[in-house]
Amino acid sequence: MSLHLIIGDKLLSSWSLRAALALEMTGAPYSEELIKLGKPDTRERLLKHSPTGKVPLLQTTRGTIADSLAIAEYLAEQFPSEQLWPSDTFARAQARSACAQMHSGFFAMRNHMPFNLSQDAPLNPVPPEVKVDIERMLALWAECRAAATEEGPYLFGRVSLADAFFAPIAVRLRTYQVKLPAVDEAYVETLYQWPAFKAWQKAGLEELNP
Repeated sequence: MSLHLIIGDKLLSSWSLRAALALEMTGAPYSEELIKLGKPDTRERLLKHSPTGKVPLLQTTRGTIADSLAIAEYLAEQFPSEQLWPSDTFARAQARSACAQMHSGFFAMRNHMPFNLSQDAPLNPVPPEVKVDIERMLALWAECRAAATEEGPYLFGRVSLADAFFAPIAVRLRTYQVKLPAVDEAYVETLYQWPAFKAWQKAGLEELNP
């Protein structure tokens, strides 16, 4: 299978991170193309690959798949032996629900706490709507843990696509120095120690000094 992932800046593109982590979970070989965001020719370059004009994009032998959630589902179906979703039926449904909620919500957190791996200062003051988003996020993580049937430090015990989707949230919480309950801080640290994430973080920070 030939897989080619088109992404934005690793320093700044949270959606690209999700797709890259999902691909790493498959263990499959793939090539990568980075298109710098915010440049005069960015949209033109992206439109050559997909009418969405957005990243990430996954090129396959059958065509191009746009959107991180669609990419994740495609990879889960193409690599069933890797069990990218939790194996338990209810836990799997909860994981999908959590990713869908992340995918379509939490706009206050996204708007006021933009993803940037080099960020290292608290948001001050924290708008009320951001506090609501953070509280809901931590509650969502608790719902996932409650549904888990496997042991381990990730959201559903064993690493899953849910962790790929929440890794950018972990970055926001840490880089904006949000104080967290111990269980959530431990989960953030787990994601920061995930080898696939550490490789992405290293490459992203290197973009500061090309």
